[in-house]
Formats: sequence, structure tokens, C-alpha cells
Amino acid sequence: MNYMELDTPSLLIDRERLRDNLKHMQDFADAHGVKLRPHTKTHKMPKIAKMQMDAGACGIAVAKIGEAEAMAEAGLSDIFIANEIMGEQKFRRIAKLSSRVEIAFGVDTPCQVEQADKVFTEAGLDAEVLIEIEVGEMRSGIVDDEGFTALLESIRQAKHVDFKGLFSHDGNTYGAKDLDECLSLSIGAQKRTLHFKDIAEKMGMPAKVVSYGATPTFMNGVDILPGITELRPGTYALMDAAQGHAIGTLSRCAATVLATVISRPTSDRTILDAGAKALTKEQRKGGICDTPGFGAFLEYPDVVVTKLFDEHTIVIDRAFHDQVNVGDKLRIIPVHICPVCNLYDEAYLISDGEVVERLDVACRGKIQ
Repeated sequence: MNYMELDTPSLLIDRERLRDNLKHMQDFADAHGVKLRPHTKTHKMPKIAKMQMDAGACGIAVAKIGEAEAMAEAGLSDIFIANEIMGEQKFRRIAKLSSRVEIAFGVDTPCQVEQADKVFTEAGLDAEVLIEIEVGEMRSGIVDDEGFTALLESIRQAKHVDFKGLFSHDGNTYGAKDLDECLSLSIGAQKRTLHFKDIAEKMGMPAKVVSYGATPTFMNGVDILPGITELRPGTYALMDAAQGHAIGTLSRCAATVLATVISRPTSDRTILDAGAKALTKEQRKGGICDTPGFGAFLEYPDVVVTKLFDEHTIVIDRAFHDQVNVGDKLRIIPVHICPVCNLYDEAYLISDGEVVERLDVACRGKIQ
């Protein structure tokens, strides 16, 4: 059926844009002689993860064990949990997964290693870990050389924990004031990651994997330094309004939310039925990802969502008001697609206006 026959709100994915985005990033990785491990927390859909694998990816990244379990159930077999893990219950779940898929997870503290070693020793299995390096986002990850060497020593002493490598994420590039600063931050993040790679080698524990990620850097063609072995972007597959602003075009945005105009109560106010529960109240302010409002309209790219209530999208724009009618269906490009996908049980893959497949958002709500 035509996508306009769908009830609203609905999450739509343009097949041709999606395919082009997957090829674009795979080509970028191939051109730099590195592997591509897409972060599937963006779309949360096994079907798209398999498309990424078919395009040439070496495996996938996820954010949570629940996502890893859902992806493994769907047949994905090389999974990295790009997050720190803590809690024996969680480690037991990873140990169970490791008996049937290749799986690794992140650490940045010795106690995580000690607890993992206890659980995996009891299970008679070996855990594979990557150490996260903090590179400017001011989030999790190793900050100084002393902490890194102490963590490596804890891994060396563990009986059933193996050091696989390093990973980092330069999310601070989203706030870069311009492209030059974005690229400069990227080079700095890579150099910092490689600094810890050198320390590991001097300690006799070479990193097999050095994984680095963030969509805006790769979409803008940053150089990849020798020593980086793997790229780990996520948003590139679907893109969103913020990432579109980072590259200067919304033409790669594959995901939209179909919404219906339900009211025009004043001469300049238009209301649609896709509120915060369909779009989130996510905003990007400042930097190359700066995005006005709470979303943009595919059909009217200069018109933005002014305000969101739980169930209502509000647009204050007289010209837009005069061009649409109650009952019209329009497509909204979300500001940040990752949390939006987590709001839907299913998405619809469309091509030339027709729905070609229903996609299960299998990792929705898998936050543990």
C-alpha cells in the first residue's frame, strides 16, 4: 500500500536513502583500509543490522546487553557492547551469550574486570573486553595514563578476561563551532586513543582492535590515522535533522515520522498528532549540529516544529498554516533519530511511495 494509507504517527524509512547511506559509510571505511562496525542503538532493527552486514560491516555495536540478546536472537553473531558493564547478573547474561556468539564489552575500572573474571571463571568461559578512552566528551572512559596501566594490570591478572583492544567516541564534535574545529577534534581524539594503544604495546598487551566513532566526523570526510582499525558510527544509517545540518543538507535523512494535521485553531497555529511521544523533545543547540525547533518537515524544509506536547506537534507559521488542511499527512524529520526509534514497535520501509516491508524494532526498550 501507499505510505499515506498508514495510520499516524508512523515511523517511515526511505529504502533508497538508507541503502545509499550504508554504501557511503562502507565505502569510506574501505577507502581508509579499516573495518566498519555500525552502532545499531540508532535504529534498533535487526533487518537494518543485517543490511549493514551485507554491505560489508565486520560486526555490530550495541549499547546494552538487552540489545545484544535481541540481535543475537535475530542471527547477528559478532557483537560489541560499547558500554561499561557492572553487576554479576549482567555478566552472567553476557557469559550465556558468549557460548553462541562472538561478544565483547567495555570496561574502564578494575572492579569491572574483577567481577567479570569471577563470573566467567564460574562459567568456565573467557570474556573479551575493550577499554574505553575518554577523548573529550566528558563521559565515561579512561582519563589518565595511571588509570590505564592499573586497568591493564587488572586484566593481566585475571584468569578469564582477555584484553581485546580500545574504543573511543568523540561526541564532543557535535558541538564544534565549524567543520574545521570538528575535524581538528577528530584528529585529537584519534591521537589520544592511539597514545593508549602505544602504552598497551609497551606493556606487552597489544590491542587487536582500536575502535573509534562518531557520525559527523566520518560524514565530513575526516582523515583516519594509522593504527585505528575500526570505525563505529551509528546515526549515519538513518541520519536526522541535526546530522543533516552537520553536513549541510537534509537529503540523506532516511527516517521520518508521518503525522496528520488535526487542527488549525488560529490564523498561524497548526497542530499535528505526533507529539513528544512520537518525536521526543530532543533538541540540538550550538555547534555544527545546531537545529532549530523540534524537527523539520520533509515537504516544507524551511518550516520547523515550534513546540511539542505529549500528543501534539505545534507549528506557529502563517504561510505553512495557509498551505495545509486538516487531514493532510506530512513527514517530520526528527532532530535526533536514536531516541525516536525507541518509541516505536515497528517501522515501515518505503520506496517510491509504497510500503515494501514492515521492520521490527526488536531492541526497543532493551535498556538493561
